[in-house]
Amino acid sequence: MDEPIIIALPSLIHRVGSEKAQLAKAMAVSNGCLLKRVRRSRYWQLTGTAIDVQSFTQCLQHRSDGMLFIIKKLNDALVLHQDKLEPPQRRLQRLLTENPSMALSQLMEITNCTLAEARIARFECDE
Repeated sequence: MDEPIIIALPSLIHRVGSEKAQLAKAMAVSNGCLLKRVRRSRYWQLTGTAIDVQSFTQCLQHRSDGMLFIIKKLNDALVLHQDKLEPPQRRLQRLLTENPSMALSQLMEITNCTLAEARIARFECDE
């Protein structure tokens, strides 16, 4: 759940400019992410948890002057990590309401939760 995701942003300086890249770097740090160059190349990458990346994307959308390239790349990457955006308890409850007969072992396999978390979610959904 809290594992970081890495999003490639090729040729960032060429697409948004140096000033906007520095502004995006500062905004990323304030949202719990890290925007940095990959070694000495022209490629950049954003590293952070999915929830932090989502909050950074929303922050960029409010300040969307010339940041459309970054916003598009981040939105495309967040689609691939949609399961990490939902809190684990809410995901467990959603899965159990969609399929009430799901076994605890299936639930644990899908969500990578513990047996205790799966039992608590099952108990809360049954009430």
